[in-house]
Amino acid sequence: MARKEEPKIQPNNELEKKIIEAFEVFDHSGKQVVDVREVGTILRSLEASGNVPLQNFLPYMCKVMTEHRLCPATAEVLLAAFRYFDKEGRGYITKERFATLMLEEGEPFTEEEFDEMMQTALDPVTDTITYEYYINQLLVAPMDVYKTADAVEEERKKREAAAPRRRRASSLLRAARN
Repeated sequence: MARKEEPKIQPNNELEKKIIEAFEVFDHSGKQVVDVREVGTILRSLEASGNVPLQNFLPYMCKVMTEHRLCPATAEVLLAAFRYFDKEGRGYITKERFATLMLEEGEPFTEEEFDEMMQTALDPVTDTITYEYYINQLLVAPMDVYKTADAVEEERKKREAAAPRRRRASSLLRAARN
């Protein structure tokens, strides 16, 4: 389904102007939408380090999850990505190369994010990332939040479908009483 064109938002103040400018850098279609994966980059470009209230975060994330917009990569996709960077086909990537990729390329990780990831990724004996082992570690206990999101969405649709029937039934009862 095609997304309708949203009216151009006019900033009310300097802060909104800066936010809109940062957003527009990642709005490749010009339709006032960005890929949800770019939101972190937009926030970092604004040097935002504040807090996000749960009341704002929860409805947004529920919508994202029911639309399956943040599906995790499959083992096959992860393996292909690692193999792309393992030009020699050794089955591992050096800590230094991995650090360069994760801290400097694409949407870079923070040092803290990288250090946390390395706790699982790094083989302490070889000081490398044996990527097939690492991928298996990532996929051991997948959090299947999308099944939950699908169940919630299905329940919402059932309630919406039942609502008109209830209204019709109550209208018929009122009409029968009159």
